[in-house]
Amino acid sequence: MIKLLDKLIIKDFLKTYFFVVLMLILIVLVLDFTEKNDDFIRNDVPTGEIAKYMFNYGLYLNNLLTPITVFISVIFITSRMAGRTEIVAILSSGVSFMRMLRPFLVGASMIALASFLLNGWVLPGATAGVYSFKVEYLEDDAQYNYQNFHVKVAPDVYAYISKYYTGPKTGYTFTLEHIEDGKLISKLSADRIVWDTAVNAWEMRNYKIRTLEDMGEAYQVGEELDTVLSITPADFDLPPNHHETLNLPELSRQIKVLEDRGADNVNFYKIERYVRFMSPFAAIILTFIGVIVSSKKTRGGSGFKIAMGFLLAFVYIILFLLSRTFAEAGTPYPILAVWSPNIIFAITGLIMYKTIPR
Repeated sequence: MIKLLDKLIIKDFLKTYFFVVLMLILIVLVLDFTEKNDDFIRNDVPTGEIAKYMFNYGLYLNNLLTPITVFISVIFITSRMAGRTEIVAILSSGVSFMRMLRPFLVGASMIALASFLLNGWVLPGATAGVYSFKVEYLEDDAQYNYQNFHVKVAPDVYAYISKYYTGPKTGYTFTLEHIEDGKLISKLSADRIVWDTAVNAWEMRNYKIRTLEDMGEAYQVGEELDTVLSITPADFDLPPNHHETLNLPELSRQIKVLEDRGADNVNFYKIERYVRFMSPFAAIILTFIGVIVSSKKTRGGSGFKIAMGFLLAFVYIILFLLSRTFAEAGTPYPILAVWSPNIIFAITGLIMYKTIPR
């Protein structure tokens, strides 16, 4: 009897989840299409490209809305069971509350596994499609500019660019330092660095070379100097949120490359990898809380509980966005910052399980 009930709950849970996901995605897509329709017409965007964009954007939304959809699905099913006194009957038959939770957690685990696979290998391609569509059809003269760019270009050699503009392939306030054992050996400075497509090399404008020697220092100045570096304009021609467009293997390889170069933006890629492993657990944690919150029959009915479910899910999303912002801002423990929403909600769920009458 219990196993049959488990199957019915899992089936109902997953069916409700997919229905809620589909409805929310369709609503957002309709609103997004209405907002951008004038841009589509003005830019003469092909219908096939619009359809492809909508499909990719739908996949992107699925990942974003998972905490809400899981929570709402759990609360809807559980409050409906409570309204029919089914939960009272189950618990009165000698089944423990934790045992009753099992089918919900199994369903949540299935959603979490699917979310991990989508986040790791499918959604990055959809995200890349969304960004490339916006760049090609919705943004005018899109250029990705960089500020305060640090990179390791060779063993003991480090480059710095104050500002870089991808359009003209030009950087300003460039320095190239050779440091060994913490001691500066030489430093090349230039007001401007420009990529010369004819020779595939960088050209320094108004440069100055300072070399430290045993008996003093040597200086060399000039107007133009060609040099070959391990970085090229292709290293700058990365779209915004590039870390979101890489699947897990590509993300790991990119992190290794950036670490070898000593690049400043490696932290964004590491945090993205933390998020890929953290976010699927949200489905399990929110399911646990959702069953506890909605398992007791109340006068407010399921409508009140669903509204409360929306509120708690939005609190989780806001907390997640804040924690990611703090992690990207340079907190000493980025992995702890990324995991803090799950930790906070897990502790809250355990407290509720211990204190709320069941």
